[in-house]
Amino acid sequence: MSKVLMPVGDAVEAVDTLYPFYRVQEDGFEMVVTGPEARVYAMVMHEIPPGWDITREGPSYHIEATIAFRDVDPNEYDGLFVTGGRAPEYLRYDKDLLNIVRHFFEEKKPVACVCHGVEIVAAADVIRNKKMATVPKCQLDVEFSGGTFVNEGCVIDGNMVSGRTWHDQYLYMPVFMKNLKEYQARKAA
Repeated sequence: MSKVLMPVGDAVEAVDTLYPFYRVQEDGFEMVVTGPEARVYAMVMHEIPPGWDITREGPSYHIEATIAFRDVDPNEYDGLFVTGGRAPEYLRYDKDLLNIVRHFFEEKKPVACVCHGVEIVAAADVIRNKKMATVPKCQLDVEFSGGTFVNEGCVIDGNMVSGRTWHDQYLYMPVFMKNLKEYQARKAA
């Protein structure tokens, strides 16, 4: 069974995370959750209530990381899903995670990135000269890292597909699933 890796930490956004977590499994891929340590992490819910200009954060579900970043062998995985929320703000400083992310880009394996996940791929310095979608308030993360921000629900550039928020999952997840299946077929050939 082909495996997809999903890095998480406390305050990862629940809907950004849970839909892809289950969606890849529907097509027979194993989703492996990784974190700074192998333990349970608290997710949050992000929304912009009517009349608000900023995001409100509330507690949500939990998700278990079964392997720590330092113990991941990225050669064992066919895809990477970089989810959003506040977790990427501190996860982007983890050297093991950044090395994992670089592997997926160097090997041109399928990558999906949503919302604040851009903070991780930007810190890994893998989006230079790439087009990318993210939540508009993270536009500077893309541009400071040498990328081009595109305010669309699904942006494809090389091995990466990106979306703004979980609202775009119906746009970028079919592309990510197609990329995973095509990569799996090439690998098997």
